[in-house]
Amino acid sequence: MNRDATQTAIGPMVIVAAEQYEPAPLIRDPWARYLLPAGARLAAAAARWSVARHSLMAATDKKFPGGWASFLCRKRYIDDCLHEGLRSGIESVVILGAGYDTRAYRIPELTEMAVCEVDLPANIAAKTAAVRRTFGDVPPHVTLLPMDFEADEMSTRLSDAGFDQSRPVFYIWEAVTQYLTEAAVRTTMDYLSGAASGSALAFTYVRKDFLDGRETYGAPIAYREFVTKDLWKFGWAPQEVAPFLAEYGWTERDHVGEVEYRQRYLVPAGRTLAASPIERAVHARR
Repeated sequence: MNRDATQTAIGPMVIVAAEQYEPAPLIRDPWARYLLPAGARLAAAAARWSVARHSLMAATDKKFPGGWASFLCRKRYIDDCLHEGLRSGIESVVILGAGYDTRAYRIPELTEMAVCEVDLPANIAAKTAAVRRTFGDVPPHVTLLPMDFEADEMSTRLSDAGFDQSRPVFYIWEAVTQYLTEAAVRTTMDYLSGAASGSALAFTYVRKDFLDGRETYGAPIAYREFVTKDLWKFGWAPQEVAPFLAEYGWTERDHVGEVEYRQRYLVPAGRTLAASPIERAVHARR
């Protein structure tokens, strides 16, 4: 994975932290602000004032139209999928590309099971420091595992950390696939093909037509920032996802984008935000 991707974990979590000052947050996260680096914590704290928060929102949506809502809705959607998995017998959670994600600390049910947060070594070092600063130490149910999806042997690294796929696991792969080569995506799916029956996977992806430049979806700045600079490398057309998953023994259960986000989260919350069509999310089961 491109080392420039190590910096991309911060922005979405600033948005989550800022969202906590809304009267009815789309996602409730008491720890987002505390785990962020110092500069990002200041930006999130300033968002308590609506003028600052709306300025941050406008700047985000200027660069990535609909990004503010999409970043929040994808996290809420994956949380919903995870809660469904917990009700159906999931026994552990592996977060592939964890960044500054807080699920292991803010979802009460996860404190009773093993959670492995996987990311690039630089991100895991920063996350470890943030967790220790916030909680005093890494909670015993959490494993912070440094790994490069492009270079490391996933089965060995996770097995050595105690996650051996013999029992149902919920895998979260949020905002990662676009930063990988197709070969690295397939290597990860090779590993996931060995998951136990009853396991679940929730992931996001970027549309292939955006990466190919055939459709910008009103986001030329984002295209120049992420695609032209070769940060985003891989994506699917929506109709390609289910067959791709089937190659590895997974069944697509749900597949969502801006329409579903609006119907499920934005309209019920009385929010007039628009989500982006560029990124979509999928829930799959074994």
